[in-house]
Amino acid sequence: MTARATFDYQPTLEGPLVRLRPVTSQDFAALFAVGGDPKVWAGHPNADRYQEQAFRAYFEDRIASGGALVVEDAGADEIEIGWTFLGCAWWGGAHNAEMKRLMLDHAFRYVPKVIFRIGETNVRSRRAAEKIGARLIAGRRTPSPSPGGPDNLFYVIERR
Repeated sequence: MTARATFDYQPTLEGPLVRLRPVTSQDFAALFAVGGDPKVWAGHPNADRYQEQAFRAYFEDRIASGGALVVEDAGADEIEIGWTFLGCAWWGGAHNAEMKRLMLDHAFRYVPKVIFRIGETNVRSRRAAEKIGARLIAGRRTPSPSPGGPDNLFYVIERR
């Protein structure tokens, strides 16, 4: 007889658009900022949940359940920079590195990760991204915005 795995009621799940993670008591203010809107509960049997006392009771019940998840925008902790180009006279020098360093320094004031979307066949840009410390995100790709163009790959640099 084989043992059955225990069901995880609070997994962390991530897709291209949203991330689901276990709710914590620290999430109350952010969730009430959304759930305090009467329109969220319009038509719901508990239409008063937009009121703080009713929302707090709901929130605490969900915490106690051990099965509540928070939905976050999957891109909220990253920003995409780039879409830049340099004239041929500045290729292979320090100009690209400085340009990207300035953008990275600015972005890291707000987010922990910076993403570069680069055409799969754009070897020069892919190598330039690697040269400044970006690493390829395995399995993350998107079709080209240009019809018939190569897929875009994604590289990441994380704040240190």
